[in-house]
Amino acid sequence: MGARIMVVEDEEALTELLRYNLEGDGYDVETVMRGDDADTRLKEHIPDLIVLDWMLPGLSGIELCRRLRTRPDTKQLPIIMLTARGEESERVRGLATGADDYIVKPFSVPELLARVKGLLRRASPERLATVLAYGDIELDRDKRRVARSGRPIDLGPTEYRLLEFFLEHPGRVFSREQLLDSVWGRDIYIDERTVDVHIGRLRKLLNLGREQDPIRTVRGAGYALDDRFAKAEQA
Repeated sequence: MGARIMVVEDEEALTELLRYNLEGDGYDVETVMRGDDADTRLKEHIPDLIVLDWMLPGLSGIELCRRLRTRPDTKQLPIIMLTARGEESERVRGLATGADDYIVKPFSVPELLARVKGLLRRASPERLATVLAYGDIELDRDKRRVARSGRPIDLGPTEYRLLEFFLEHPGRVFSREQLLDSVWGRDIYIDERTVDVHIGRLRKLLNLGREQDPIRTVRGAGYALDDRFAKAEQA
């Protein structure tokens, strides 16, 4: 599962160029052309990184960046700012507002891709890791194998993606809608209760006998990879 990147850019040609190259590098890309639309979308769904243009209709990129840094759930969200303003004072202003990196147009696409990868590596190393481990559960992305305490577990493709997503965000609670969006994809329209079915299957495959259930159900909110699970395994 590639990292999710939101591109907020109002130049259609540049947007398509960025989408093409980012998807070519294996990222899941969402594009938004207005700052106010991006602000609304980010209250519903948080990507792993944003490529954000400075000048946008509806709401400027600099103001959107400022707002994101005031919210607890997006305070640490990696942001790369795109701008035609190359003056040092403007770069300082962008970084002071909360952008993690700053690229002046026109720019080299390979350079942007390198900066995206570097920022993701620093901010979310688990998104690029070959092996994800939590407690006694281990998922090997290259071999597409899952094991618990050394016991091989044969997961179906949906259960594999669910576990991979949880392992990338241990402890964080996700609603059914967020899981559908992130695991099944934004263009798939299925009932939210489908999530419950696959969570049940994943639990059945992961848990044998009296093994601790690593998935926590949060009533009225959704599901999470229980942060107490890893602590119990370490005790």
